[in-house]
Amino acid sequence: MNIIAKLHKAIYNCVTEDIITDDVILTNERLQHIKQRHPDDYMLYLEYIKTTVEEPDYIIEANKPNSAVALKDILIDDNIHLKAVVRLATSTDNPEYKNSVITFQTIREKEWKRLLKNKAILYKKK
Repeated sequence: MNIIAKLHKAIYNCVTEDIITDDVILTNERLQHIKQRHPDDYMLYLEYIKTTVEEPDYIIEANKPNSAVALKDILIDDNIHLKAVVRLATSTDNPEYKNSVITFQTIREKEWKRLLKNKAILYKKK
């Protein structure tokens, strides 16, 4: 288990106000998931996961309760759209639990636009 970021509760309160910690972890199992399922995105993970979680451009509704989909647009050579799914630790969870990254990946422009059009936008960076 590695603490990879500090969650800004004021930003993520749009998902739930019942967040019990600001630590965000990535378990070894989830890291292996990213390496196996999104191998091309692993190097981006090393460089941009912290920024994506701490300073998202958008947070949109997730399919599971107490979860957030953080979206970040990074300018490198071209725009790269990043998506991190974060499970938020609440008072109904084991008190030892931390906020946890479930997955991290790049998404194409078409998917970026579809998500912003079809999902509820809970937070938008000013």
